[in-house]
Amino acid sequence: MVKATSCGGVVIFRGKILLLYKNYKNRYEGWVLPKGTVEEGEEYHETALREVKEETSSVAHIVKYVGKSQYTFNTPKETVVKDVHWYLMNTDSYFSKPQKEEYFRDSGFYKFHEAYHLLKFSNEKQILEQAYAEYVELKKNRLWNTGWKNDSY
Repeated sequence: MVKATSCGGVVIFRGKILLLYKNYKNRYEGWVLPKGTVEEGEEYHETALREVKEETSSVAHIVKYVGKSQYTFNTPKETVVKDVHWYLMNTDSYFSKPQKEEYFRDSGFYKFHEAYHLLKFSNEKQILEQAYAEYVELKKNRLWNTGWKNDSY
């Protein structure tokens, strides 16, 4: 068994959530949140910001840490246990461009209920629920978009 760590973001702009559509040789197909592997010497928040930028071209800013999800998958040689650390993020436009090299074919911002039903994996749906609840609470208290721009990639 091998352990791996990734980090990603639930990016929200004007109440809508950024998703990516991945299609890898028609074997892996579905909507996901942006995330990727931690590189050597990188802090988790740095990985999350970098991966969002690389995979979507969106310049995001961290609002707060949301939590961790975990899943396992098998490769021909071993079982991998992956921890994914998630951050709630904001951005200042609907612009996104999927990273073709990583087999992302589409990207866009979706209303919560649309994003929830589009997401392929249940662990990402749970993170979306947590992050969106945080967003709603911050918005209700007029604390959304109040200057977290110090953490952009």
